[in-house]
Amino acid sequence: MESVPAFASVVFMITAFATVGLFLFAVRSSPDGFWGRMVTFLVPFWMLVQFVLTSYGFYLNTDTQPPRLFLLGVGPPLLAIALLFLVARESFISNLSLPLLTLVHVVRIPVELVLYWLAEAGAVPDSMTFHGTNFDILSGITAPLAFAATFVKGARMRMALIVWNFAALGLLFIIVITATLSLPSPIQQLAFDQPNIAVLNFPYIWLPSVIVPIVLFAHLASLYKLFTHRN
Repeated sequence: MESVPAFASVVFMITAFATVGLFLFAVRSSPDGFWGRMVTFLVPFWMLVQFVLTSYGFYLNTDTQPPRLFLLGVGPPLLAIALLFLVARESFISNLSLPLLTLVHVVRIPVELVLYWLAEAGAVPDSMTFHGTNFDILSGITAPLAFAATFVKGARMRMALIVWNFAALGLLFIIVITATLSLPSPIQQLAFDQPNIAVLNFPYIWLPSVIVPIVLFAHLASLYKLFTHRN
């Protein structure tokens, strides 16, 4: 990771904090005080936990099964998302601001730029950039249009937002699968010559453990609102 330029880390950290800030701003739009306070506390706390784990090189042991990154980096946020949809759909998720949930996806532009810089430094494979199979930057570029569309009423605009969320969700899944199969671990299937090592280190651990779960939740919450609330 010594070859990674300092500006890439700075841009990524700014992007991570911007993602969390936008997300927590959206969380404040829900009148459910309990879950709002829980999420507002847990997200920064989770960022701190990941900083501590990477400081001790916890994720650099890549021979464990299941991989430590999945067990303690990705697993808990996914469980938290499932819990919110299980017990707080109506009280919390239904009351989140759709425009703010949509605006969060703008952060995918700087994320893709950072991935490009990391690939140039040999810290992630080219397949994880827009030179490979990752076109997730399109989600970030079109996010402002989707954000503007959330203020327009009508069945056609609602359908357009549903299609956009599904398309952007598909692009997210493509890069997640590519990154997962490129990770040095017992399940690695891709990029053996230039594996995905960046996410095992700070600050890039925040990509799979914080940014991706927030983006995923924003899509799922938006789709839930679009399918269950006609207005």
